[in-house]
Order: sequence, then structure tokens, then C-alpha cells
Amino acid sequence: MNKKSDFLFPDKFYVYILLSLKDHKFYTGFTTDLRKRLILHTKGQVISTRLRCPFKLIHYEYFINETDAKAREVFLKSGFGRNQLKEALKRTLMRY
Repeated sequence: MNKKSDFLFPDKFYVYILLSLKDHKFYTGFTTDLRKRLILHTKGQVISTRLRCPFKLIHYEYFINETDAKAREVFLKSGFGRNQLKEALKRTLMRY
């Protein structure tokens, strides 16, 4: 732990959204190490996304509670959550 925030919140959980530049579809994921996970996606080392590279990280959320993060991931993968996300990010998505 090298930052003050690491001391205050040692557990970090991320929900992230990738946009495939190949098929223009979302991938929603959960991780405890966002930087490492993005590297794995970029290198094609994630089985579920390897054929959909390249990706653009278009959104992520940070949580200090794993249960909250996993609940958010499930919501964003639901039809209502996906539609809400598309509406919130429509300006970003217009560029792709």
C-alpha cells in the first residue's frame, strides 16, 4: 500500500465496460485489478473477449464493497441496465 487511499480502502473492486471496436458491442466485467485486467483483454488473453479485440474502455466504477460491485455488474448486464448505460453514454458511443 503506497497511497493514502490504499490505507483507507484496501479492498478495491471495479466494474468496467469495454466497447469492442470490431463488433461494436459491450463487454461488462468485474475485477480487483483494473489495469491488469485491461492488459489481459488487450493481449487477447481473456477467452470470452479474445475474438472481439480491439477494445476501448468506455466506463468504469470503483467500489469498496465486493457485494455492491457484483450487484452492479449483474444490473449492467441486464436489459434495463444495458439500456440505461447506452442512454448515459450515447455521446461517447456516437464516436464509434
